Amino acid sequence: MNHKIIPNGNYKPAKKAGMFIQTAGMTPKVNGRLISTGKIPAVFAVDEYIPIVELAVKNAVSSAKKELTESERIKGVFSMTVYINAAEDFTEHSKIADIASDYLHSIFGDSGVGTRAAVGCSSLPGDAPVEIQITFII
Repeated sequence: MNHKIIPNGNYKPAKKAGMFIQTAGMTPKVNGRLISTGKIPAVFAVDEYIPIVELAVKNAVSSAKKELTESERIKGVFSMTVYINAAEDFTEHSKIADIASDYLHSIFGDSGVGTRAAVGCSSLPGDAPVEIQITFII
């Protein structure tokens, strides 16, 4: 990932404590700009959201890696929360979260599968469609 993660306030994109790195909520941004906005409708094409959700996950992974020393590496995922800017009648939260889970599994294998929550929201910062927070094991 070669773009900058730019916080929208007084916080760190990720913070390390012991054997964990917790990320802030990451949205699908490139150099501080959202690549997509708006609510995810009740009827949607999962394929349309794959690059959007994966970018939010990539931003989380990139932020976490910046907290590592040269001798440390991410071993896997401890937990993840996927916040979804959902239309009122949206019920497929797990399908959006599965995109993030599948991407992390593709990077880390079985250790990329942690606990997970998929949460529908009435809005997200900047009208982002998703926001993802991950706790990594190092």
